[in-house]
Amino acid sequence: MKQIVLFIILFNLVFSQDRREVGKLIMENVPEIPKEVEERSRQYRNTRSATCRSWLHDGSGMIIGTRFGETSQIHILEQPMGARSQITFFEEPVSGGNSCPDPNRNGFLFSKDIGGSEFYQIYYFDLNSGESAMLTDGESRNGLGPWSNSGRNFAFTSNMGNGVDMNVYMGDINGNHTPLVQEPGYWFPRSWSPDDSRLLVGKYVSINESYVYIVDVKSGKMTPFNPSDERISYGGAAFSKDGKGIYYSSDEGTEFRHMRYYNSARDKHTILTGHIPWDVQGFSQSDNGRHLAFTTNEDAISHLRVVRTAGFKEMKIPELPMGRVGGLDFSPDGSRLAVNLNAPRTPGDVYVLNLRNRSLTQWTQSEVGGLDTESFSEPELIHVNSFDGLRVPGFIYRPSGPGPHPVVVYIHGGPESQFRPSFSSWVQYWVKELGAAVLATNVRGSSGFGKTYVQLDNGYRREDSVKDIGVFLDWITDQPDLDQDRVAVFGGSYGGYMVLASMTHFNDRLRCAVDVVGISNFVSFLKNTKAYRRDLRRVEYGDERDPDMRRHLEQISPNNNAKKITKPIFIIQGYNDPRVPVTEAEQMRDVIRSNGGDVWYMVAMDEGHGFQKKFNRDYYANAVSLFLEKYLLD
Repeated sequence: MKQIVLFIILFNLVFSQDRREVGKLIMENVPEIPKEVEERSRQYRNTRSATCRSWLHDGSGMIIGTRFGETSQIHILEQPMGARSQITFFEEPVSGGNSCPDPNRNGFLFSKDIGGSEFYQIYYFDLNSGESAMLTDGESRNGLGPWSNSGRNFAFTSNMGNGVDMNVYMGDINGNHTPLVQEPGYWFPRSWSPDDSRLLVGKYVSINESYVYIVDVKSGKMTPFNPSDERISYGGAAFSKDGKGIYYSSDEGTEFRHMRYYNSARDKHTILTGHIPWDVQGFSQSDNGRHLAFTTNEDAISHLRVVRTAGFKEMKIPELPMGRVGGLDFSPDGSRLAVNLNAPRTPGDVYVLNLRNRSLTQWTQSEVGGLDTESFSEPELIHVNSFDGLRVPGFIYRPSGPGPHPVVVYIHGGPESQFRPSFSSWVQYWVKELGAAVLATNVRGSSGFGKTYVQLDNGYRREDSVKDIGVFLDWITDQPDLDQDRVAVFGGSYGGYMVLASMTHFNDRLRCAVDVVGISNFVSFLKNTKAYRRDLRRVEYGDERDPDMRRHLEQISPNNNAKKITKPIFIIQGYNDPRVPVTEAEQMRDVIRSNGGDVWYMVAMDEGHGFQKKFNRDYYANAVSLFLEKYLLD
């Protein structure tokens, strides 16, 4: 009889919840959004951004991505601050927008999935006819690669062979596929040689181990580039436009990824950025080969540099504001460089640097919902000394006024990612409207701080990164303008795991938590994540097939420590998530409720690893704000 009563109690706790549906969202215990919350957030929810995807083949304009409806779509922009002419009109967000370099073709490649599944299909859009055609099989996972210089072919990565290994193929606009690399692992295309006879390809093993090969397109022969006994991490790699060498970035013999050049005639490798003790983030060459642009990631802040390839002499260019710079793309004639700039106070926009007169022109001005961006908080870079003396960085966004202010600790995903100061309407809303400070952390294991730092949380050292959060909580205690008694944690993906782990370690120091698509058990995660990702994640988290590692992973997994969580938690998930399956959210929800805990739960049936559709994002943002108002601010 006691067992029956206990079962009934547990059943009621787990399943008898306030459940309702709004659109494709299913919610449990999430209250209806008050009108005042919806109205207060309206301007923030209607900000938008723009990114350059590529120049048109003749340089007369550019292809950009931006959102005017529910999802980001492709537009054509012909002049600075001109009207954005929408080209694609799909329910799902559109990636890519790679313009074909063949002057006899007027079109571009793009990709999209269904419902956030990440099984992307590649399409060709003909700008003359206004029609698009799918070029892949409709079932596999595919990733866009570069067009050949002639524009007759393009390279892409796909698991169409066996559903697991990501291999490299050559395709054309008629839907023909030619396999170029058919090997185990995660392979992807990088760059075509000037005569299109060879293709640089990469093999990714982990953030600290990758390889570059040269493939003869006709014979299929694959030759290793820069073979070495050292484990090397490569960034970008591309044939020089004159065909005499290869530009690439790597951390060979160094802590950071430096820009390098391989002279094939002399068989000589040269470090070009040894004077910059930071990672080269990305680079691009002009088609005439005269200029090379690259960005460095310096303490999570982007710096743009442009050099003349003859002598590698740096040009003086206008200084850009603090933020994130990317999407480097030279115009076909090499006279202009398009960049995407995203700063903390303004949404992402497209700028063009004129290399002849060194002027910087803004090409798009994205809407900010009528908000006064000058009143937004500018983040301050801070560092804390962790439990073992490691110096750990973060950024603090402070509200105006004396405080003490409640704090939202923001933990990025990855884990091999990095918080970088850029525009977030959510962060600015929390700071300005809720009066909460936001502390964004870059705990050990984050990228961008050297190859030693990124490995400090691997395998058995996983919880050392959680200890870093404890030190940030100590830092909050020492700040007179911050309230140590009102602290929440927020994070997504691996950051969601960190949120759950923080709640099991620091439950008494936290008011509440928001976990978005987070890992709740490493063993079940590794079992259920998509097969093409599994070995990549084992390198980071540990191999659950090893009995000792399996015991360790079970021991530290949040769902096995859920009894320690007594504070409210909001769990948010995309039903179609291929990376962190919905079962990770469900099992965490159920075990906390079985312990009598307070759980808000939201799942979007048409989303994957994060929310991409505006309706879902708006509702999600308002629900999170309501949760923070109820449990953090009161």
